[in-house]
Amino acid sequence: QVQLAESGGGLVQPGGSLTLSCETSGIGFSRYVMGWYRQAPGKQRVLVAFINRDGRVHYADSVKGRFTISRDNARNTVALQMTSLKPEDTAVYYCNAESEISGAYWGQGIQVTVSS
Repeated sequence: QVQLAESGGGLVQPGGSLTLSCETSGIGFSRYVMGWYRQAPGKQRVLVAFINRDGRVHYADSVKGRFTISRDNARNTVALQMTSLKPEDTAVYYCNAESEISGAYWGQGIQVTVSS
């Protein structure tokens, strides 16, 4: 059974930091492109960042220089370090795993709220 479980969300003040983690099971983790998406209230789910199998990364323009995605193939986890958080970063954040062969899997999502 495939499981993606996000953790580390919560409430943080503007300018603060949070690190999200996604623990996976049931997939050949190293063969997947891992990503983080977010969905703000009333908006569509959008890509935040992804990391390829070879470690190459891509970020949405809105988070470049503030967020860092990383993966640990030994622990089957992917993390998203978020710094200099802004109120507009408030959203439900989703972990995503994709491969050409197996398709896509999603976590249930975790709330991040940036507010004073």
